[in-house]
Amino acid sequence: MSGRDLFCQPRRFRRGAALTLVFAGVLVTGAATGSFPQPEAAVSARKAAAGPAPTATRDEDVQKAAAEAMADGKSPMDAAERAVSRSGDRWGAVYSEGEYQEFQEALDGRYTGVGLWARRERDGRIDVTRVQPGSPAAEAGIRKGDRLRSVDGSRVDGRPVTDVVSLLRGDADDAAAGTPVTLGLQRGTRAWTETLRRASLSTDSVTVRKLPGGVTVIKIAAFTKGSGDAVRAAVRRAPADGGIVLDLRGNSGGLVTEAVETASAFLDGGLVATYDVDGAQRSLHADAGGDTTRPLVTLVDGGTMSAAEMLTGALQDRGRAVVIGSRTFGKGSVQMPTDLPDGSVAELTVGHYRTPSGHAVDGRGITPDLDAGPDTLKRAEAVLTGLGDPS
Repeated sequence: MSGRDLFCQPRRFRRGAALTLVFAGVLVTGAATGSFPQPEAAVSARKAAAGPAPTATRDEDVQKAAAEAMADGKSPMDAAERAVSRSGDRWGAVYSEGEYQEFQEALDGRYTGVGLWARRERDGRIDVTRVQPGSPAAEAGIRKGDRLRSVDGSRVDGRPVTDVVSLLRGDADDAAAGTPVTLGLQRGTRAWTETLRRASLSTDSVTVRKLPGGVTVIKIAAFTKGSGDAVRAAVRRAPADGGIVLDLRGNSGGLVTEAVETASAFLDGGLVATYDVDGAQRSLHADAGGDTTRPLVTLVDGGTMSAAEMLTGALQDRGRAVVIGSRTFGKGSVQMPTDLPDGSVAELTVGHYRTPSGHAVDGRGITPDLDAGPDTLKRAEAVLTGLGDPS
């Protein structure tokens, strides 16, 4: 299990939150711009069977609850959370102003942290697996392989790596750039503490590498701003006689505009997905001119979510890619934000999207064409070979 202090998920996963589908600049006029996955709300059996109330009613209920709480000197955010929970909206949740700002920064390819990737080993120890160049961690001399023993005095051995990431980012306090964090570290027999100051860092959500056989692997960690252009550039640079592996494993989603742009790199126009907003049907289309000749394999797993599932479904349904891996997460709903009087934001579900063939993703996920097997990349290479010479 591994992670880094980019999209810190523990507190949000308790209320729901990996970064996922965001309809930004794509929905019709009047539709809102945010869509993040939220947790399962506590819903009674009766409400679960009946389904959530209409969006407009739920939105009014949440706003009313928040306003009344503020007038009574109570927490509008707590009141809104209770209203969302009662609504039957399985993806609905409420975020503090600081949390929502973090989402916006993350979508722009920025995050607040110290620049560490971490992994929990079998014995429970937490090891540094990568240090971002130019980050506070790099400037402090922290290296790959160093052991992370504590964060601000809290021991981290045996803890889920997501909890460790949360401590590094200071999520419990909505820690901003410039706030200090003290790490307990060990390298060999040397143990020491290092106090760093968190910084606003940029991310590389798209990484590219070449395999010895000429296959290009394009890994997309999340659909942040500019990731679609980065994929297009990687496709242009890929050898004309080599296949492409599009690795979406662990991709928790992001900006839908960037997912559509990525689809456009591999499709010559056509439908990417359909979606509804309070019953009104809409569609998303790829741009013409994508590369439709190179063999393409897409890798997915249970951490492939939302916008990444939308892209996978489009490539699979359109016959453009062979999908290898395990069933995806199954988050295919559309959320919109509502501002609350204390600056917090409620996200409420307004609709769902479907793949080009009409497959509903929410709660079902996408089934790969082939199981991953013991060595996913070797299987992908074998499949690409079987797909034949692109010329």
